[in-house]
Amino acid sequence: MSRPIRSYVLRQGRTTPAQRRALDGLFPKYGLPFSARPIDSAAVFGRRAPLVLEIGSGMGETTAEIAATQPQRDFIAVEVHGPGVGSLLNRIAAAGLTNLRVVRHDAAEVLEHMIADGGLAAIHLFFPDPWPKKRHHKRRLVQPAFAALAARKLAPGGLLHAATDWPDYAERMLAVLRAEPLLEEAPAGSAARPVTKFESRGLRLGNPVRDLAFRRRGILPAAR
Repeated sequence: MSRPIRSYVLRQGRTTPAQRRALDGLFPKYGLPFSARPIDSAAVFGRRAPLVLEIGSGMGETTAEIAATQPQRDFIAVEVHGPGVGSLLNRIAAAGLTNLRVVRHDAAEVLEHMIADGGLAAIHLFFPDPWPKKRHHKRRLVQPAFAALAARKLAPGGLLHAATDWPDYAERMLAVLRAEPLLEEAPAGSAARPVTKFESRGLRLGNPVRDLAFRRRGILPAAR
């Protein structure tokens, strides 16, 4: 049996003492263990609210900011790297965020197994690894199979919002998402978000940033 192609490599980055304490002490409160069955978001958050999945939350600055400014929504952040998970856990605790949880696991598997079909109001995919070398393009997350999976997990009218600063990856994302029958391009203005720390660094280097927004075809949800 062949091993699945991963869109990430687990790097041996340094975990600070504060991040380690968060992984040990805060994950039981703010983390969600991987499960092979869909989660009950009402049980997790204690309410029924639109659910957003963020893929690749990094160190968590933008994730925590979005969750803090959108208290009417609940968020699940997915990240595989320990230092980033620990950093985000500390941000959740420091800000007292009740609408944000973290999963430390492969995002495609989380999306496939932990999220019910039609269960998401939005998916955020901000600056995924571009895998710039041509021989590594097969590792890029946004492939036809991912687009089909993401579309299936979105509720009708739900938004898939992706951003990248690699022009060729942006064009590939656009082609893949346009080819997915369940998705359609969202109206202008649908892709508002804060500027990320990673993005700021890229802008200083002159990298062009592109946001792509697609909606799941169907009846749009009521305004929230």
